[in-house]
Amino acid sequence: QVQLVESGGGLVQPGGSLRLSCAAPRTTLNNYAVGWFRQAPGKGREGVSFISSTNAVSDYADSVAGRFTISRDIAKDTVYLQMNNLKPEDTAVYYCAAALRGWLPRRPHEYDHWGQGTQVTVSS
Repeated sequence: QVQLVESGGGLVQPGGSLRLSCAAPRTTLNNYAVGWFRQAPGKGREGVSFISSTNAVSDYADSVAGRFTISRDIAKDTVYLQMNNLKPEDTAVYYCAAALRGWLPRRPHEYDHWGQGTQVTVSS
């Protein structure tokens, strides 16, 4: 069973920054493509950013492009989501997910394993 653990969420003012982390204590996350998704109250799960297992390719939703950066630390076997210039509409529970198949999956059903989520609240 692959366990994903997210951390780094919290409360931040508009314009502020947070860095989310995704780790897998009992497996090698470097072998997986990783995606970050978010879900706001009353809304569906939205893909935010994705990175391939080789670090060669990444992608972003239009709503976060230019503000969020996804990265992978090979040595630490951890994937990060740096979120800058946060807006109230970024408020959601953020989930990381891992996919063993596919170059750069972008849809939730393409992912095999999910974390429990971390809350991000952007409010003044």
